[in-house]
Amino acid sequence: MRNDLTIYDQAADRWWSDDLRWVRTLKNLVPGRLGWFDRQIDWRGKAVLDLGCAGGFMAEALDARGARVTGIDPAAEAVAAARAHAEAQGRAIAYDVGVGEDLPYADAAFDAVVCVDVLEHVRDLGQVLAEVSRVLRPGGLFLFDTINRNPLARLATITI
Repeated sequence: MRNDLTIYDQAADRWWSDDLRWVRTLKNLVPGRLGWFDRQIDWRGKAVLDLGCAGGFMAEALDARGARVTGIDPAAEAVAAARAHAEAQGRAIAYDVGVGEDLPYADAAFDAVVCVDVLEHVRDLGQVLAEVSRVLRPGGLFLFDTINRNPLARLATITI
């Protein structure tokens, strides 16, 4: 990993509360991102992978839109928090612990892969993109959003 992602595990027990500003910011970014993503795809009935799901904000929003969602993230405690919250909300989201460089899914398993605030963290971007391509069905969509690579953006979104 390019960055120490233990912060996601350390915040796992408070992921769905609003007491951590940086986590609340991540949650508050979901509607804006979905505003753009929603114009690209009708989620209903689609098999969607949330790559780098962390505590499950995007996964739950996609589930609410009718997608069949699978989330994956290397932060095991964050994934456990996502799984627990989804279960408590009655959401049928599958969560796995793993990395984008080695996705544990069959070829052509997903109609779409969503990846937000993740690509700046991966160890091998080329391998992640190869894996995304492998698990996408022909004609599938890779929808991603990542920070602008400048020092201020890095400070605001990764360091703080």
